[in-house]
Amino acid sequence: MNTNTTPDINPKANVVVSWTGGKDGCLSCYQAISDGFNVTHLLNFRDTKKNGSHKINQELLFAQMQAIGIPSMQTDFISYEQEFKNVVQELNDKGAAIEGAVFGHIQTHDGLVKRMCADQGVTLIMPLWKRDSEQIISDLVEAGFETIIISVKAALLGKEWLGRTIDNKFVSDLQRFNRAIDPCGEDGEFHTFVIDGPLFRNRLKIVDSEKTLQDGYWRMNVSRFEVEDK
Repeated sequence: MNTNTTPDINPKANVVVSWTGGKDGCLSCYQAISDGFNVTHLLNFRDTKKNGSHKINQELLFAQMQAIGIPSMQTDFISYEQEFKNVVQELNDKGAAIEGAVFGHIQTHDGLVKRMCADQGVTLIMPLWKRDSEQIISDLVEAGFETIIISVKAALLGKEWLGRTIDNKFVSDLQRFNRAIDPCGEDGEFHTFVIDGPLFRNRLKIVDSEKTLQDGYWRMNVSRFEVEDK
């Protein structure tokens, strides 16, 4: 797996990771650490203007970041671009010496993150950029991450997919159902949440949840969860 970065960045540089709790950011963080980067913070940004299709219980997301153990920051934003710059600047003002930022993008939004990083003087790192979606899923499973589906586009997938674990059969099951759906949900077909894996000190267990239809998406709204020792 190749990291999209510039040749002159320090291989042990301090970096931050853009974090939503899903598989792409988690796998990108894992790859960045494997490549030798020092991940100083996980950065989660919450849009105050709308409920995104991957929005989840904030207590669950906080518990996930705590289970990983990397310092984290959760920030509301009106402008994602401006808030990202503000947070990186704040960290560097406090001596964090951030040199790079890791994103889990695969096919889209590269223009935005390139601009954000360039304006802030940090190196953009995108370990999954332009990689094959099936291979990404294979890498995710092989690395040992336990990932579930937490929302699906109702026009494409039914609520029975909510809570489904992404395992070795996931891609073949998805292709049998509808071959047009990208295995990584890159076109917004579904969103994920990681509950365990090699980065985790503790595992999360979903205890209670409700399946609801909102804004064209079936959502798995988690109301109760537990943190388990490993």
